Amino acid sequence: MTGNREVITGGDFKRMVSGAYSEFLLEYENINALGGAGTLAGTHILRTMGAAVMPLADAKDDSIGGLSRRVSTAAVFGARGNAGVVLAQMFRGISAGLIGKYDATGSEFGKAFQYGILYAQRLIPDEPERSFITVAKAVAKGAYHAVREGLPIVEILYAAIQSGEQAVKELADHEAGAHIMLSFLKGCLKGLDGNFVSPAVSLSLGLGTHKNMPDPRNDLVRPYCVRLRVKNPKASRSELERQMKDFSSFSIVERARGGLEVHVHTDHVGKTLEQAIGWGPLSEVKITNMSEVHVLPAHEALMKVAALAVAKDSDEAQKLQDAGASILLSGSEEASPSLAEIIGAAHSDLASSYVLVSSSPDYRLVFKQAKRLLGGRVELVLTDSFEETLTALKKFSPGLTAAENAKVMSA
Repeated sequence: MTGNREVITGGDFKRMVSGAYSEFLLEYENINALGGAGTLAGTHILRTMGAAVMPLADAKDDSIGGLSRRVSTAAVFGARGNAGVVLAQMFRGISAGLIGKYDATGSEFGKAFQYGILYAQRLIPDEPERSFITVAKAVAKGAYHAVREGLPIVEILYAAIQSGEQAVKELADHEAGAHIMLSFLKGCLKGLDGNFVSPAVSLSLGLGTHKNMPDPRNDLVRPYCVRLRVKNPKASRSELERQMKDFSSFSIVERARGGLEVHVHTDHVGKTLEQAIGWGPLSEVKITNMSEVHVLPAHEALMKVAALAVAKDSDEAQKLQDAGASILLSGSEEASPSLAEIIGAAHSDLASSYVLVSSSPDYRLVFKQAKRLLGGRVELVLTDSFEETLTALKKFSPGLTAAENAKVMSA
């Protein structure tokens, strides 16, 4: 094993993520056409990547560990569709391998990539083996040998791509999953080299889009939940809500115990706290990263339990509401709701617990991720058709717990 003193910086990581986004801008329509990873998997991947790159535009942290964590948090929270969830878990694994590091050696970064592949593989059943798994295993093997030889990160990525391309040649079918893996690695390599051949998003020149491509600014996520109490506030309730609009996607300000209780979802925790200091003495400050497993205490919930479903249009929304759904999210197989939208609905404090009902296989993993993050406060009822969803919702009872409802509705 040869020595390798190469250092990968936070700036290198920014370029790699930008390169991956750039590559998906080129390839997402081709991925959509391949099938095998869900309806419009390429669009779901592109929008998940859009959420991932947004925090880099104004990030003050230069460390590779800090930047990778920001990207991971945004990708996990902004994940759309099954393909988007798998990609987000890859970022989560990379972040786990880089946590606490200011810079990383080529070997450390190569190992972090291997973590990312392992995290992504966990979500996909081994039987029958999908093309994504086949290619991921080949990529991991190629990267492993390159890391063992102490090669620079560019050569590690190149070796991983070569192994993946060889695996694709041996596949009977070339479904979207294999193409997603290779596009991601090729984009990272191009970003690291500064070789952008697509209409890329340049983080140094500002964000922009071309033609009818999804605008990443529409996929900005606010993954941090901030709750605090303001004693003897110096501003009115309406004034506080107005101040928070610019940096929050959700905010509640309520009068309680001689002060105000504030609940905000933001991507700028520091800005939120700086604003809050000017409102009056603060206490009971609680900051939660909603992209990680967390306990979600209900705050004066209006209902014991509520049913949540996804509607693609007003006609479906009316049918779902009539059947018993209390919360409706907008979404379809082509435009999967993001994990952020589901978690945000659960954080709204409408109910103490929720039953999430879904019939689309395209965003089944998104619902399962919501269950993973929120634990016992959320139960899932996964049906095979819209008609089954309506039948299940008609069995929903506000007098039962979420777990009891899920059992009855699933039956």
